[in-house]
Amino acid sequence: MEPAEDRPIRIMRVIARMNVGGPAWEVTVLARGLNEDRFEVSLLAGEVDEGEADFIELRDPDLPVTKISSLGRSVRFGDDFRAFLAVRRTIREFRPDIVHTHTAKAGVVGRLAAISCGVSIRVHTFHGHLLHGYFGPVVSRALIIVERLLAHGTTALIAVGEQVRDDLVAVGIGDHGKFTVIPPGVAPAADHSRESARQLLEIPTEVPVVVFVGRLTSIKRPDRLLDAMSLLLEQLPDALLVVAGDGDLMEETRSRAANMGSSIRLLGWQREVGLLYAAADCVVITSDNEGMPVTLIEAAMAGVPGVTTNVGSADEVVLDGKTGRVVDCSAQSVAGGLLEMLNSADRQELGAAAKVRAEHEFSLERLVAHHEDLYERLVTESRTGGGENDSE
Repeated sequence: MEPAEDRPIRIMRVIARMNVGGPAWEVTVLARGLNEDRFEVSLLAGEVDEGEADFIELRDPDLPVTKISSLGRSVRFGDDFRAFLAVRRTIREFRPDIVHTHTAKAGVVGRLAAISCGVSIRVHTFHGHLLHGYFGPVVSRALIIVERLLAHGTTALIAVGEQVRDDLVAVGIGDHGKFTVIPPGVAPAADHSRESARQLLEIPTEVPVVVFVGRLTSIKRPDRLLDAMSLLLEQLPDALLVVAGDGDLMEETRSRAANMGSSIRLLGWQREVGLLYAAADCVVITSDNEGMPVTLIEAAMAGVPGVTTNVGSADEVVLDGKTGRVVDCSAQSVAGGLLEMLNSADRQELGAAAKVRAEHEFSLERLVAHHEDLYERLVTESRTGGGENDSE
């Protein structure tokens, strides 16, 4: 399929599921934000897993999306083959110029379907990677082999951060020339004052508040979060941890938090996270693996410094000592970073610096513009023969 010059460029976007998180947020922004005079967009997505929050229901119920139930996260040969056939059928109906896939399973199914239909431009975004902390060595090695093969048949690869790109290139998944780094983008912070936010959340005005927003699952290490909070409370007994999220470790987290009394509040998923950032003194990430955490970007946009473990491209959002603290992956290091941040006389200055940088580096406008530029460049190269022709 060669892109036609007399109509908008057709983009088919494929994602395994729209659970609350960075990939779903970015897909939503790109589904709505591209210039309608230049681009026509179709979005395919699977169903969220049991126990996961549905981003569409929670944040954007009117988002136009075609649901393919077998495209969900779980890997099962029968479902995956049905998903392949469904995506292939939809490609033939929509006739996209570009198939752009997000997340691992959708990246496999969507790119193979695009190749089988002769779509000449295939793009895949790595919002992170599964190389560390998810699987054992045998499965991880198999994933690397699959991604290497798929990279050869992909016109362009996108990574959300430089470290994410470098990790992938280091194991032979693509090369620097095929990658474009496009960080996530977020909306400007809602206009909530600290006092009004704390009043609405029923948080005392003067207590130090740490906010965690994210999935409560093993890779995010909620156990490390609570261990760090226990250590912090030894030094700051009036500190409060507010957790906005859910996941398969929710009940375990709830049980441990109950033993820590009123120092922990578990709110579940929240529709208005801006209220949480307005009430926060700092945000925290305790993960073993990340791409580029949108939580840190949202907090920075709200003028809130972050404390994060040194994983993925987190240190491309939080600049250590300038907009927050980047620490080792241990409860002791996280607690030390939080204590330093909450006791810092420069905390507001760090938050202000984070906000200035976020507005420049992580705006929605920049996210959309970089994708538009990439799409138009790839289409131009396809028409002129100036880029790679990976069609099979």
